[in-house]
Amino acid sequence: MIKISQKLKDELWWLVIGVDYDYSRICIADHEINGDMLTLWLEDKQDFKNSLDECLQLDISLKNFAKMIRADNLNSYEGTKMHPTKSFVYNTRIEVNEPIQWYQQDASVIEQQWAREADLKNVLTQLVESEVFDER
Repeated sequence: MIKISQKLKDELWWLVIGVDYDYSRICIADHEINGDMLTLWLEDKQDFKNSLDECLQLDISLKNFAKMIRADNLNSYEGTKMHPTKSFVYNTRIEVNEPIQWYQQDASVIEQQWAREADLKNVLTQLVESEVFDER
């Protein structure tokens, strides 16, 4: 679960309301990894902005981004391994690399885009679920 400030929650809700609750209209205009943060600039696909200053800036710690990559199995695949001491083969998830190293070094451009979009989806899902849970 990603910690989202109240100010950012409010801004995200305004973006959600602005797209008439059609989450597929929310897109990532640009992204950047700087230090310990992944920054995503969000905008409405039907109302493109002239600059990033006009977009909603969403900062996600690399630690949370790594948790999401691992939870969604983006840096691993289903494969078979031989047990190191016993002579049998078993099915398991094989991790390609640590999540952030996988994202920066191993993932293709498309896989990097999928990871960012999955992270955005997780944030929006968390936003909606936390509001529904808070209203009970």
